[in-house]
Amino acid sequence: MTTKIRVAVAGAAGRMGKEVVKMVLEDAELELAAAINRSGEGTDAGTLVGLPACGIKVQSDLELALVESKAQVLVDFTTPQFAYKNTELAIRLGVAPVVGTTGFTPEQIEDLDKQCKSKGIGGLIAPNFSIGAILMMKFAAQAAKHFPNLEIIEYHGDQKLDAPSGTAVKTAELIAQNREELRQGNPNEEETIDGARGGYYNGFRIHSVRLPGVFAQQEVIFGGFGQTLKIRHDSYERAGYMPGVALAVKKVMEYQGMVYGFEHFID
Repeated sequence: MTTKIRVAVAGAAGRMGKEVVKMVLEDAELELAAAINRSGEGTDAGTLVGLPACGIKVQSDLELALVESKAQVLVDFTTPQFAYKNTELAIRLGVAPVVGTTGFTPEQIEDLDKQCKSKGIGGLIAPNFSIGAILMMKFAAQAAKHFPNLEIIEYHGDQKLDAPSGTAVKTAELIAQNREELRQGNPNEEETIDGARGGYYNGFRIHSVRLPGVFAQQEVIFGGFGQTLKIRHDSYERAGYMPGVALAVKKVMEYQGMVYGFEHFID
């Protein structure tokens, strides 16, 4: 019989955290070890997500929860304010972090990679856990070899804090690996309204749309002589990320070091 992976969830009462708790409780290969949240201490984690009581109570002290529960993996969907410290704490305790929070700097990721390797454990920081979104990124990176002129447009709700999104930045990074920097458009171009052309990255532009009623979409538009190519992904609800989170929790146990980007876990 295969031993279940013991999973702790930070930010368990948040919108993504609840989906993770529900996913873990319903996955036969995973076991909910702990649910951590700054509020709601003592609430049953199963009840919290609309399932039968599971016996795991929400705790507010992350370190205590990880030690007492003997968790093997920590899934963190908190905020940039807490995610880095949470990740460092998990690594120090030998718990593999799977982090969906964006905002980590390259220097922080490099430092966390060293920490993971020193402990002999794996970790993952992923701007997006949607398998469809990862395929969109991969296809866009491939297309950039043949269509170097492109722009990225990403759409999110009006309460999203960062712009561009972590997914857009990761897409741009992957594209840049397959494309020399090429400054697009008219060399004498002038913005009559500041920011009208979007953010500049490696010669192309990234546009961030923020509107109520929008969940998460992104498209990469390529232009060539007499033709255009559009690669688009649409997310409609948070549950769509959960197959990716489940895969990440299982795969991270096979790695050593901090991996940046869920695409590394998909063949």
